[in-house]
Amino acid sequence: MILWLYLCSGMVFAMVVLGGAVRLTGSGLSMVDWKPLMGVLPPLNQAAWEEAFARYREYPEYRLVNRDMTLESFRFIYYMEYLHRLIGRLVGVVFVLPFVYWLMRGALPAWTRPRLWTALVLGAAQGLLGWYMVMSGLVDNPHVSQYRLTAHLLLAVFIFAWLLALVFRLQGISGTMPLAQDRLRRFRRLAGVVIVLVFAMIATGGFMAGTKAGFIFNTWPMMGNQWMPDQVWALVPWWRNLVDNPLGIQFVHRWLALVVLVAVGAFGMLVARHARDRVTAGLGIALLAMLVAQVGLGIAALVNSVPLALGVVHQGGALVLLALLIALWSRFRADHPTTT
Repeated sequence: MILWLYLCSGMVFAMVVLGGAVRLTGSGLSMVDWKPLMGVLPPLNQAAWEEAFARYREYPEYRLVNRDMTLESFRFIYYMEYLHRLIGRLVGVVFVLPFVYWLMRGALPAWTRPRLWTALVLGAAQGLLGWYMVMSGLVDNPHVSQYRLTAHLLLAVFIFAWLLALVFRLQGISGTMPLAQDRLRRFRRLAGVVIVLVFAMIATGGFMAGTKAGFIFNTWPMMGNQWMPDQVWALVPWWRNLVDNPLGIQFVHRWLALVVLVAVGAFGMLVARHARDRVTAGLGIALLAMLVAQVGLGIAALVNSVPLALGVVHQGGALVLLALLIALWSRFRADHPTTT
């Protein structure tokens, strides 16, 4: 069961990373319909490819963005989106079949059942949300809504974190820190705070991707020759600049990265200093190393105008950072994993 949950978590990780590649290659609108069952197979012959390409040409992205696209170029973006959807289906199959089997045999610990049902519901909602996101780009403006894209990303990240927290607790990682109860609660609260900060950072990354904000002001540490360009707060009311204005979104993403660097860095050093076992100390050190790497990847992606490799690795790095925090948060749980 533990290996099963690790496999599911790994597949969700792959989904998120591949989703970043789909976004950066402009592949997300290549499949203009959603067939959860009949869409398992891609076009298998020339006639089927011609039909899929003809369907794509009926939509605004072809007319307004990819007017000169050939069938061969279309195959590439189609396969990118197809692979993304295929892995999503496989995640569902890999999760549902063992879950139903163990549920029918009564082999699941009682405390895991509501958590696994929740994961199942969230996974189904993620599939629906993915198509809802794609629908927003199949209209007059051939760009998916940054709101729907960010919601789709955050739900995937939440499912990833949910599964990891469950498997860590099931594995017995929870409640293994040899500290007093009050100190465990204090460390757990701190871990919760920095996890929320990382989620917020990922959310701003979603808005960065949704508005293509990473392709402007490709300089560091200043935005051009200013710390805060004049148009950062151009929209009214002010909060729209956080979600609709690419300049404002990039500005917030930059400075929130600094907040995360300080907060997560301080937490990692605190853990490494006060941990009384090698595993926890090692997690603290790994957290610090991953934090530095992630900030470096973000800067490198920005100044190089978000090339595919750097953009994808940076997105994956955010999940690795989150996974380390979930592991530490789990270790600071005061009660034994099988008591609830």
